Amino acid sequence: MTDSGPDAGPTPGVRRGEPGDLPHLRRIQAAALAEPAPDLLRAATAEGPPALFVADDGEPVGYAVLVAGAVAYLPELAVAPARQGEGVGTALLDAVVADLRGREGGPDRLRVTARAGDSRARRFYESRGFDVLERLPDFFESGDGVAMVRDL
Repeated sequence: MTDSGPDAGPTPGVRRGEPGDLPHLRRIQAAALAEPAPDLLRAATAEGPPALFVADDGEPVGYAVLVAGAVAYLPELAVAPARQGEGVGTALLDAVVADLRGREGGPDRLRVTARAGDSRARRFYESRGFDVLERLPDFFESGDGVAMVRDL
């Protein structure tokens, strides 16, 4: 989930998810996330809500699930391990932010939750304008989480 590196190829396009994406996205979810939420992904591919954004370069290589409300929430953003570091996560996050900014009367903040010990994810979000809001004891099966938020 880092920005494009010097050897990265072109960043894939981002589109809305479709029901047929589910098998690809499940593989990405299982490979990229320590504690995946299969029910969330199934709901998002069933033409949500929640909204589903898919990074695609001929096949899905990453996705983001968005729950819009007074404060928008991004419960999952995942990139296929072989594609991490190529700007895919940034492209997904940019698409989510653009979508939220385009909503009349939409939310003015976006919230994410990361595992407290996942320094790579935390650096990714911090480099994109997120600040740690609070520590969430025992939020994940593996331990604490941190709630992070950014203004839109």
